[in-house]
Amino acid sequence: MPESYFSLFLKLGVMASIASILARSSRFKAMLMRESRTLNQRAVFSLVLATIFALSSEVRIQSRNYYAADLGLEGSLLAGILGGYVTGLLSGILIALPAVFNGEALSLPLLAGVGVLGGLLRDLAPDPEEIWRFSPFPDLNIFRFFKETRNYRGTAFHLLFGAGILVAEFLRCELSDSRFQQRPFGLLRELKDHTPAFTAALYATTLFAVTIPLKIWNNARNEKKLEEQERLLVEARLAALTSQINPHFLFNTLNSVSSLIRTDPDQARVMVVKLSKVLRRLLRKHENFSALRDELSFIEDYLAIEVVRFGDKLRFERDVAEDTLDMLVPSMLLQPLVENSIKHGLSSKVEGGTIRIRTRRSGSRLCLSVEDDGVGIPEARLATLLDQGIGVSNVNERLKVLFSNEYRMWIDSHPGRGTRIEIEVPELQTDLAVVS
Repeated sequence: MPESYFSLFLKLGVMASIASILARSSRFKAMLMRESRTLNQRAVFSLVLATIFALSSEVRIQSRNYYAADLGLEGSLLAGILGGYVTGLLSGILIALPAVFNGEALSLPLLAGVGVLGGLLRDLAPDPEEIWRFSPFPDLNIFRFFKETRNYRGTAFHLLFGAGILVAEFLRCELSDSRFQQRPFGLLRELKDHTPAFTAALYATTLFAVTIPLKIWNNARNEKKLEEQERLLVEARLAALTSQINPHFLFNTLNSVSSLIRTDPDQARVMVVKLSKVLRRLLRKHENFSALRDELSFIEDYLAIEVVRFGDKLRFERDVAEDTLDMLVPSMLLQPLVENSIKHGLSSKVEGGTIRIRTRRSGSRLCLSVEDDGVGIPEARLATLLDQGIGVSNVNERLKVLFSNEYRMWIDSHPGRGTRIEIEVPELQTDLAVVS
């Protein structure tokens, strides 16, 4: 008798191991995330589950009816409850094949019927999420039934789900009785000789063998959902930050155009043409990353607008390494920094000044520098510049969202001599940037 109890515990361990291995597969997790599946997806889901649990039946047969190895009934029920009638029926048939070939003819109708039973239980669930909330403890389900009055349908389903599992085990035990010539399993050879305690342990084992994979796979689903929520949160933050940049830039540009309409209409028209090129870039489908050469082209169009306003007082120099032009950078990375240099560094300087952009590659990292010879930044304001304002702090926040701790950004400024902002980011592959 102790060996029989050990077999029951071993059976739970085998089921937990199978569920854990499957939970590590990204493709299997993707299957679990789908609540609605096409016929082809149901067939694939059936094949995956049937392969695993049919193998467990074959191990039981080859090891001379070792009970702990056979999880065919539990697998058929899981296939139905997770995939519906088609998945449950097909999985039950496939899982039964090793036993049928071993002369256990009743295995086929039993496991196919259990798979359909799982599909029926799935249809009775008021919400698919209630399947994952199922508890194998009947007292907890009864407590929920009377306590959660607002979700009485869900708690009633949990009670029905538990009863369905017990019914499936009852059918297996009855068909394993020696009264049948073609027994479906070589299990429980002398069921009548087992004590009531062992019979209760047998039913409890089946209950937990169905519940354990549901809990393990639900944890995998929750992890997947959290990853998706984090991705959506990052995209939302980036969209919010970008929406701060574009209106800020357009507001200043339109102010420049409006100031020239009366004084210099020709120059105003030039600015409108340049602005249309800038807008065409901004109105494209937004991507988080773009090639450095595209960012520099955008900066040149932007500065062409500003040069019309400032005249010869504004000069632009670039020192760009050729091997950096195809490297990827966050879209709209340089424009806020250049705009800050003009607005805060050069606009109040009578003789104007120069903006310099430098780029270089350092190993697998890209180094960018935006420098001006303007009025500089007071030391008291420099300490909080990365956390305040729209331009510099916005760029810093975007880099933090995109690269976490893999980037560096620092500011060096001297009053009366100018400001230099340097950024260092890791090299990105094109395919990774597209995914981001």
